[in-house]
Amino acid sequence: MQGPYRRPRDSATLVLLDGPPASPRVLLGRRNERHVFMPGKFVFPGGRVDAADGRMGAVGALDRESERRLSARMTRPSHARARVFALAAIRETAEETGYLLAASGKGKVTASSPAWAPFAAAGLFPTLGALTFVARAITPPGRPRRFDTRFFVAHRRDVAAELPGVVGPDAEFVELKWLTFDEAREENLPTITKVVLGEIATRLAAEFSPRLPVPFYFPHRGRMVREEIA
Repeated sequence: MQGPYRRPRDSATLVLLDGPPASPRVLLGRRNERHVFMPGKFVFPGGRVDAADGRMGAVGALDRESERRLSARMTRPSHARARVFALAAIRETAEETGYLLAASGKGKVTASSPAWAPFAAAGLFPTLGALTFVARAITPPGRPRRFDTRFFVAHRRDVAAELPGVVGPDAEFVELKWLTFDEAREENLPTITKVVLGEIATRLAAEFSPRLPVPFYFPHRGRMVREEIA
C-alpha cells in the first residue's frame, strides 16, 4: 500500500568524479541504517535546497547550457533559482563528505547559515563554474521522502579543502568509497543512482558534449517517464 501523497521537495545532488575520463572513479557514500530514506544504500551526496543557499556568495558561474536547462520545466525560472540548485549541491557535499568545492575570491567570505560556516572558516567561496547540470529526477509517489532532484557533475580537482571527521557511525554517511563505474554497479544502489551512472557514462564517452540533452525522469500514470531537455 502506498503512503500519503507528499509533494516533492527541491533538492540537488553532486556526482564527484576523479581520474581520467577514460577510467574515472565516482564518489559514493553509504547512508546510515538509522535513516528513514534509503537506509544502507550507496548514494551520491545531496539533499534539500535551503533558503540560505540563495544568499551565499560564490565565485564563477554555471555554464550557459546548464543554466538554461535548469530553467526548463521550472515554475518562475530565473538566474537566481538556477544558481541555488548548484549551491545546494555544493553545500550538501560539504556537509556529508567534508569535500569543499571552493576557491578564493575577492572580499570576505560570510556564511549565510551555519551550514556554510566551513567555507567562511576556510576563507573560500563555493565555486559554481566547477559544476555541470546532467540530469533531473522526481521521486515516485508513495515513498517516505520525495525529491525533485537536479544532478550535477564536478571533478575532484576542484575540491579546495577536505574537512576531517565528517563521515562516521553517527553521521549521515557511515563510509565513503571512490569506485570505478563497474565497481559502483556492484554496490547496493538505488535505481535512480544506477540510471544516473549510466547517463554520465554516456556523457563521458561523448566527452561531455554540450549538445547532449539532459534527461528528466518523472512519474506519470504509475510509471517513470524519461524526457529530454535539449
